[in-house]
Amino acid sequence: MDASDANPRDGDFELVTLRNGARAVRHLGHGEVMHPATGPWQEAMRLYVEQPRLAERLRTPGAPLVIHDVGLGAGTNAVAALTCARALGGERQRALEIVSFEVDLAPLRLALADAAGFPFLQPFRDAAEALMRTGAWEEDGVRWRLHLGDARGRLEAGPKADLVFFDPFSPASNPEMWTVPVLRQVRAGCREDGEGALLLTYSAATPTRVTLLLAGFHVGAGLSTGTKGETTVAATRRESLAAPLGERWLSRWRRSSARAPHGEALTPELEAQLLAHPQWTRV
Repeated sequence: MDASDANPRDGDFELVTLRNGARAVRHLGHGEVMHPATGPWQEAMRLYVEQPRLAERLRTPGAPLVIHDVGLGAGTNAVAALTCARALGGERQRALEIVSFEVDLAPLRLALADAAGFPFLQPFRDAAEALMRTGAWEEDGVRWRLHLGDARGRLEAGPKADLVFFDPFSPASNPEMWTVPVLRQVRAGCREDGEGALLLTYSAATPTRVTLLLAGFHVGAGLSTGTKGETTVAATRRESLAAPLGERWLSRWRRSSARAPHGEALTPELEAQLLAHPQWTRV
C-alpha cells in the first residue's frame, strides 16, 4: 500500500491514523487534525452528547431541540447527536433538528469513503449523502440541514439553538471564526426562553473564554478530553453552568500574558466590559 492509499486526499484534506489507531481528518495546509485527542467518536460523544445530557433532554417533552453544528467537518458531532436520538427509540419525546455550517465537504466525503476507519458514520451514510446532495435530510422526528459556505452572517438565522457545537479549526488556523463579532452572532442565534442555550467547544484557552464573555455568554469549565484537562462550556444563563468561572479564574486572567480576546487588543473599554460582566455577580 503506498502513501496515497494509506492517506487518501480530497482537496485540502487527507485521512490520517492517530497513535491510538483511530482515523481522523487533517488539513494539508496548516496541518491541524480534527479531534486529535482520543479520536473523533470518543471526543464527540463525551463533549457534545454526554456533557449536555442530550439523551435526557430528548426524553423530556417539549418543542424541537435545535443544535447549531458550527464546523460540520467529517460529520462526527452531528452523527453522534443523531445516533443518540435514534437509540432512544420510543423514549424520545421531542423532535431533533440539527443545522450544520461548513465551507468544505471534503472531510465528510473522505470519512464516508473510509467505512472501516469511521464505522460510526455508516448508519447515517444515506443521511450524509442526502445532506451533501440537497442540503437536507429527515426521518421521523429528526431533521438535518446544511448551510454550505461562510457561516458569518448566517448564524443568527433560522430556529434558535438549544445547543451549539462550536467546533471550527483552532483560532491559530481559523482565526476569523473566533472573534467577538462572530461569537456575538452565535449568541444571537441562541434560545433565550426556557433553560436558554449551551455552547460547547474543545478550547479552554484564556483568549477563547475572554472572547465568549465579551460576546455575551456566561462561561464555565467543560469536561476533559483525556489529553486536555478542561474544555469550555458557555451559556446564555449562568445557572446552566455546572462549573462557572469565578474569582480564581479572574485572578489568573489578571496575571496572564494572554488577556485579550481573539483577534484584537485588550483596550481599557474591553477590560471594563469584561470586569462588569454579570458572570462575576455573586449569587
